[in-house]
Amino acid sequence: MYYILKGEPTPIQFLKGVGPARAKAFHKIEIFSDVDLLFYFPRSYINRTSILTIKQIYAKLLKDNFFIQDFDNSNVKEEVTLLCKVIDKKLKSSRGNKKFLVVTIKDFSGDTANFVYWQYPEYYDKIFERGRYYIAYGSPELDYHNELTFHHPEVEKFDSFEEIELQKGTTLPIYPMSSSLKTAKINNKVLRKIIKDCLPQTLLKVEDFLPDKIILEYGFLNIQDALRNIHFPTNVEEVEKIKNKFKFEEAFLYEFLLIHHRNNFQEQWVAPIFDKNNGFLKKFHSTLPFELTNDQKKVITQIFTDLKSGKPMNRLLQGDVGSGKTIVAVFSMLLAKINGYQSAIMAPTEILAEQHYLNITNLLYDYPISIELITGGQPARERKLISEKIRTGAVDIIVGTHALFEGGIEFNKLGLVIIDEQHRFGVAQRSKLREIARKSLPEKYVPHFLVMSATPIPRTLAMTLYGDLDVSTIKELPKGRKPIVTKIVFEENLEEMYNFIRQQLRAGNQAYFVYPLIEKSEKLEVKSAIEHWEILQKNIFPEFSCGLLHGRMKSIEKESVMKDFKAGKYNILVSTTVIEVGIDVPNANIIVIENSERFGLSQLHQLRGRVGRGSSKSYCFLVVNNKYNFNKTNSLFADTNERSVLARLKAMEQTTDGFVIAEIDLKLRGPGDILGVQQSGLPPFKFINLATDGELISKAREIANTIKKTDPNFRFYPKIKVILEKFSKEKKYFGIG
Repeated sequence: MYYILKGEPTPIQFLKGVGPARAKAFHKIEIFSDVDLLFYFPRSYINRTSILTIKQIYAKLLKDNFFIQDFDNSNVKEEVTLLCKVIDKKLKSSRGNKKFLVVTIKDFSGDTANFVYWQYPEYYDKIFERGRYYIAYGSPELDYHNELTFHHPEVEKFDSFEEIELQKGTTLPIYPMSSSLKTAKINNKVLRKIIKDCLPQTLLKVEDFLPDKIILEYGFLNIQDALRNIHFPTNVEEVEKIKNKFKFEEAFLYEFLLIHHRNNFQEQWVAPIFDKNNGFLKKFHSTLPFELTNDQKKVITQIFTDLKSGKPMNRLLQGDVGSGKTIVAVFSMLLAKINGYQSAIMAPTEILAEQHYLNITNLLYDYPISIELITGGQPARERKLISEKIRTGAVDIIVGTHALFEGGIEFNKLGLVIIDEQHRFGVAQRSKLREIARKSLPEKYVPHFLVMSATPIPRTLAMTLYGDLDVSTIKELPKGRKPIVTKIVFEENLEEMYNFIRQQLRAGNQAYFVYPLIEKSEKLEVKSAIEHWEILQKNIFPEFSCGLLHGRMKSIEKESVMKDFKAGKYNILVSTTVIEVGIDVPNANIIVIENSERFGLSQLHQLRGRVGRGSSKSYCFLVVNNKYNFNKTNSLFADTNERSVLARLKAMEQTTDGFVIAEIDLKLRGPGDILGVQQSGLPPFKFINLATDGELISKAREIANTIKKTDPNFRFYPKIKVILEKFSKEKKYFGIG
């Protein structure tokens, strides 16, 4: 944690009210001492003014949720506190014979509401007693009967002690309650008492690591006052400001460690110097059949500066779908070739690798440059011949999939590694390719690294995930690229959409239909590719040819289908999301995304990028269930998730800017969902919210940079040195190794 330890921590079991059994429960949530307990912060607070009546909560819901104003507040589930009496409870069964508990409660005004527990209903049935008073805190919703409902609220019995405290104006902290704490009979009342008893002595054991100057400049409390007030605040409105102190410290240390790690890497290793330019690049530039955008020119300059420096380039190139990242990569690879080095570009799928190979080959057709393709699906004999050419240095540019680092290939002076759609590769895969490349270079040398992403990453995420990389961005689209018209289509309007698509197909265009599932599911009311491929072919578009593509097909089958679609053998391609990263089909100008509510914004945007690559006006139709059409249904009955769906889809209608969409997606879904399972680089932050704390992270990064440059030996910041040494011993702190 972010403090300097002045005294010896007391094991948690020796605190008053804990003991061996309860200590085990604390251990499960990584609380081992009294000092650890200091940093187990409340998630909310209750006081006399924060307790609402059912009428007030109901009025608040109507006011805040009747219409969706914008995407910023559409997914915020505000927690409220309610003092109530249990008047009834019933165990019920759903249609699927699943039990759930409904607890009917009444406030002091006589109004009623319901608590609903879908998980562990029998357990909660024992918790509640009819006629007993409880304090409840949770997120309210209006159900389909327009009744106020709380799903799984947290509750504790209300007794005379709480009544006296609240009457005195005391603010009571509400802590997160894990299952292990509940099992050990530790509720909020018990935990408050344990913390309150140990707080005075434990506070003396910690001190700030940041210098007083920074603490005063930002108006932060010292660590003792901050911890005291975050547990038992005299003014709840000051809590957010106190939390900012801990967020800032967490951000500062993370950024400092990134800078430290990066400096060490650059001091430890050198990279090839690409400083020769014999006029070849100028000639290549002059023969391009298109004009480079200003963004492309700027990024090429940034990359060339890195490649000439002798320091390892570690650069992220992010640009929206179709922004022209590939040509930037080609310029970089040509500079490597001029200086006598090989380049490799790795793509996540064989079909994308082949597209890169064909595009690069076409661009360099008139030049004496050898380009080869390596994929897992190649015949062994062909691959062996290519591998031998690579080993001897007869190949200048190698394009491939993960087969580049899995097939025992030996490179010959591989000086530049480019990874496309980098989020599709795990950290270990990228490291393995770097290590293989390093073996082809002199001792102490590593290759230059350029990672590319067509998934725009919000600035805060880019700073955090790729803080040890320089970031280049292409926002400007090539001239002539037409914006894609995006429309929400409710299922009741499908026939109108089909008629429009029919007209486009008759005009010689092609269409994608994307489904979330491969096969029909009995558990999910979601459309599937295989089922609807048959429906589209037989019932809706019998006069046109429909192809089918999904993830269970063999690589060779998928490639064959995509090639046939590109060649025009199919008018319609029915697919799952395997086309999210796929080859360009300029003739395809329509994409229909069924059950679009099941996709995140960034994924919808990636899918939309499959069209808009030709001269025809392009369209993206987001098909969604009629229940989301709040113009025709009573929006009082729409829950928060339903409103969030419509907000997401409306954002897609309103902008085609991938960076704007990425920011919205971050706010609505959080960073983990945006990056997906493959991207394992998210730091385990305790306090920072990547969706909202961008400004604070930027400031922390700026100060960390300044201190590292002006005082690298920590003469004026000895406490920072102490805490950094502590973290360095814990090697993979924040995931930085």
